[in-house]
Amino acid sequence: MLSSYRLPCLVSGCPSTFKSQHGRTYHFRTFHTNSNLQRGEWIEHPHLTALPCDADGNFLPPGTQPTPRALATPDDWTPFEDKVQFLIADLLYRRVEMSAANIDLLMELWGSSVEGFDGSSPFQNHQHLHATIDSSALGDVPWICLITGFSEDVARDAPSWKQMDYEVWYRDPDEVVRTMLDNPDFNGQFDFSPYVELDKDRKRRWSNVMSANIAWYHCDLIATLHDVETRGAMYCPIILGSDKTTVSVATGHVEYHLLYLSIGNLHNTVRRAHRNAVIPIAFLAIPKSDRRYDKDPEFRKFKRQLFHASISAVLQSLQPGMTRPVIRRCPDGHYWRVIYDLVAFIADYPEQVMLTGIVQGWCPKCTASPNNPDAISVPRTAVLTDELIHLLDSKSLWEKYGINDDIIPFTADFPRADINEMISPDLLHQAIKGAFKDHLVMWVVDYLGITQTESQANKILDDIDYRIAAVPPFPGLRRFPHGRRFKQWTGDDSKALMKVYLPAIVGYVPDDMVACIASFLDACYISRRQDIDEDALNNFDHSLSEFLRLREVFRATGVRPTGFFLPRQHMLTHYHTLIQDFGAPGGLCSSITESRHITAVKKPWRRSSRNDALGQMLMTNQRLDKLAAMQADFVARGMLPAGHMPPPNVSFLPRPIDNPPAHDNDSDGDDDDEGPVDSDVNVLGHVVLCARSYPLALQELAAKINEADLPMLTQAFLSDQLGIDGIPVGFLPSTIHVKVFNSAIATFFAPSDPSGIRGMRRERIRATPSWRGGGPRYDTVFVVEDDERPGMCGLNVARIRTFFSFVYNDVVFPCAFVEWFTTVGMDSITGMWVVRPDFICNRRHNAVIHLDAILRAAHLIPIYGRNPLPIQINSVISLDTFKAYYVNKYIDHHAHEIAF
Repeated sequence: MLSSYRLPCLVSGCPSTFKSQHGRTYHFRTFHTNSNLQRGEWIEHPHLTALPCDADGNFLPPGTQPTPRALATPDDWTPFEDKVQFLIADLLYRRVEMSAANIDLLMELWGSSVEGFDGSSPFQNHQHLHATIDSSALGDVPWICLITGFSEDVARDAPSWKQMDYEVWYRDPDEVVRTMLDNPDFNGQFDFSPYVELDKDRKRRWSNVMSANIAWYHCDLIATLHDVETRGAMYCPIILGSDKTTVSVATGHVEYHLLYLSIGNLHNTVRRAHRNAVIPIAFLAIPKSDRRYDKDPEFRKFKRQLFHASISAVLQSLQPGMTRPVIRRCPDGHYWRVIYDLVAFIADYPEQVMLTGIVQGWCPKCTASPNNPDAISVPRTAVLTDELIHLLDSKSLWEKYGINDDIIPFTADFPRADINEMISPDLLHQAIKGAFKDHLVMWVVDYLGITQTESQANKILDDIDYRIAAVPPFPGLRRFPHGRRFKQWTGDDSKALMKVYLPAIVGYVPDDMVACIASFLDACYISRRQDIDEDALNNFDHSLSEFLRLREVFRATGVRPTGFFLPRQHMLTHYHTLIQDFGAPGGLCSSITESRHITAVKKPWRRSSRNDALGQMLMTNQRLDKLAAMQADFVARGMLPAGHMPPPNVSFLPRPIDNPPAHDNDSDGDDDDEGPVDSDVNVLGHVVLCARSYPLALQELAAKINEADLPMLTQAFLSDQLGIDGIPVGFLPSTIHVKVFNSAIATFFAPSDPSGIRGMRRERIRATPSWRGGGPRYDTVFVVEDDERPGMCGLNVARIRTFFSFVYNDVVFPCAFVEWFTTVGMDSITGMWVVRPDFICNRRHNAVIHLDAILRAAHLIPIYGRNPLPIQINSVISLDTFKAYYVNKYIDHHAHEIAF
């Protein structure tokens, strides 16, 4: 029987009514599609409008379908005999990276096992497998050797570095771009024309490179200089990146200097997902000499000039396409008239110094002086540098403007290219490793060393480490069993520490110091978003301004008595403009090229014989590119599913098992806590129960978890779901049987975090009495109370005690039995929301909620107070021990966007 006043469903035509706002929200998330993911208004460039053409460059009538890519039949696996042979080659060479000797042994054993059945192994030996891959024409961009050396006459007694020839191995970048443009795997994640994106409030939004100012501005230049030839062309911004990497210190400091290439048409999520969107195009020479020449000005000048001259020579094949369009086929199958343009360069600070020809310690983007950082500065440009070189002598250039005039940048050889303009933001080295790890974390250590005795400082640092180690688990969170005490810091270590560091230092350092680091973290997390609108950019400016103001506490306490001109930290002051120029910084971060080192250098080196390894590494890269190109071709022809890699060890369909897991252990796998999802699903968040379950009567489950009210709460939940008052007809707790689950999978739209090419990500939420053979793990979640209220105002936090489902009137109801937390308010120092466990009559406030009410996992960190943490407190029991908790908005970027 309906009550006298109830809230109606807001979806037109739905007859449901509800007793409360949260009931209406739960209903909406359960039964109706969420339409909050909306694309804004796009205004495309009026000149380079990207009109499709035929293979001869003639524009096509609107609506013309692309010519089919291949005449090959859907069962043509050339150069392989069949699907199985291709998958085995892909498995052995790319995924398992099996050695030649082991391939030979495997093929011999395989052949012996089928010999009596008139069968044979898929390959005779490793030579046969390699030759089959090599015979493919797809993805075949061969490596070429460029030999160069000292340009002047060399005396017989000249240093060895002058007498040597230097090899630069490279691939034709035009062919690399052609292959990249023609990759059907990128279809749907590709922009053909620069655009300005406006949200529903007509505010500007920056995300991918083509949404940024430089792409639009350069198209204006192209239109002005080459109007007739380029009208209707497709703009193709070239992104470069260079970095050194070491593969073996123990065997003689073997290092390689790579040049990478990508294109700005690809969405940032594709580039970050490492889907063959960043290609190594050159192994640059690294001149070596005796130690006595390490500081020789002539040797240093030679290394810089060789670097620029090599890049210029490698890129020459792109130059004709920078002023006259070239015909290229693109991921959608159409041909387009394409104009190339050098737009961005990804590099860390030492590489930026080499690229821009500045003096170490100066800024590559402006003329701010290290000796007087508050003085007025102007942007560095190629025009300004040329004018200064003509006006001033070398000494004045060096001292007043930080210019090293013995370098001619490679960009001088290409139209519209300006190396200072091309330098893009580098989140990894400027914000994550630089300002956070190298500066703020170490400054806190220095502060404790200044203000405490050595013994007391060490005790505090130990307790900070204990606090970090006691943080509750979370999907994908790196554990710090010994706090931050490890010798070798990686970028991933720094990112992981950022997530849990702030609550650990509260009470041990001044509030202004905590607030300073909180402001920095906010600025850093905003700049790492995939989409940055005007409001977010204003919030970034505010957080950065607060950080710059509050960091004076480190000067006042004697940690930084000389001030703060640190090039990597200074670059943060340019981020507002850089975001407008290049889009979201995460799409152009050096973490992308550093990750590519693994597949382009480190793994191929380990597969080599170590003797003249480079040639073997080049061949490995070429074979991997061919396998990737063949896979994309087979997928495009419908012969393989999209991304034929087996899916993660996760099933999204509930599948009961006959018996409950032994000892109630979490049996759903420990290695699939979180990860990207390549899915076409376009929802803000969706949670489903895991695959494994075991049956119990509802009353048995209540006894098992020691919650006698579970049947009554389940009844109240069902009444709310049905929109009725009273007991649902036929609902008898003694006869209701349920399926119990130890975990659920949340899939949600989080493009700022590691995600699939469409921005979807998944995480496993656990509620298990024993995790990894140890103590229990009951995760916390965000529960949507009101979709119409922003941030934490529309969310509650709950802790999952068990997942279960039951059937009523042939409808499956997936549920969670939860313990509620009460939101106390926002902490003014850390900027994080605070919650406390909710009690009713000295008992935890519990409820049964629909799975669709859960948005995703939440992470709570205890408010440790000002006393040392008892040694027996650990991550297993920390959620049961403290009176209040921070809602950790720094656990990932999606949490930072919703927990405000």
